[in-house]
Amino acid sequence: MTDIIVLSDPRVAAVPLDDCAEPLVDIRDTPELLLDGRLADGPGAYALTRSGVLDRLLRAQRRLPAGTRFLVVEGYRPPGLQRVYFEEYSATLRAAHPEASPARIQELASAYVSPPEVAPHVSGGAIDLTLCTADGTELPLGTEVNATPQESANACRTAAPNIDATARAHREVMWRALTSAGFVNYPTEWWHWSYGDRYWALLSGQRAARYGPVELPDGTGASAEPA
Repeated sequence: MTDIIVLSDPRVAAVPLDDCAEPLVDIRDTPELLLDGRLADGPGAYALTRSGVLDRLLRAQRRLPAGTRFLVVEGYRPPGLQRVYFEEYSATLRAAHPEASPARIQELASAYVSPPEVAPHVSGGAIDLTLCTADGTELPLGTEVNATPQESANACRTAAPNIDATARAHREVMWRALTSAGFVNYPTEWWHWSYGDRYWALLSGQRAARYGPVELPDGTGASAEPA
């Protein structure tokens, strides 16, 4: 997996931003999609995504095999929360690798948690999701959603060789459906897909990102203007 572009790569930050000002919308208002509550927050930010992402997610779900659905775990993430996640994981890595340089810690952390300045989730363009049956029973994908590289022996990587045939087949189902709707995957996390953000723009050869960071007024509500 030597060709993985991590989010700390300078090429990601260098992508221009031309925000199209699409609003954030609430996935809970779309009964066709299932939303998991494991990362639910008081303001409901986890249930938000850009309107164009929601449209593409519905398009992708229609291409899943009969009896299979997406189970969305997290969409939008406020910038402040993203910073907390990144700093906490960086601290864990510094404790485990005291000899590592700051640049190396940044690189290692970016394989699992996006640097706040380029994080897809803060743009409303990223979705963490898995597959489930029609009644919401999760299907095996090889690891839990949000499994770290350390605890999963890197099985969290989308193309990881150390998963069984059933998990591999389910990941391929997700890949076909989501890429056909225009999403790109972050290769170190099988569950993370995005559209419109800087990472998507770089991988898909776009001139600029469509979505930049979004701040919610007072941390609440689904209506916000891109920052």
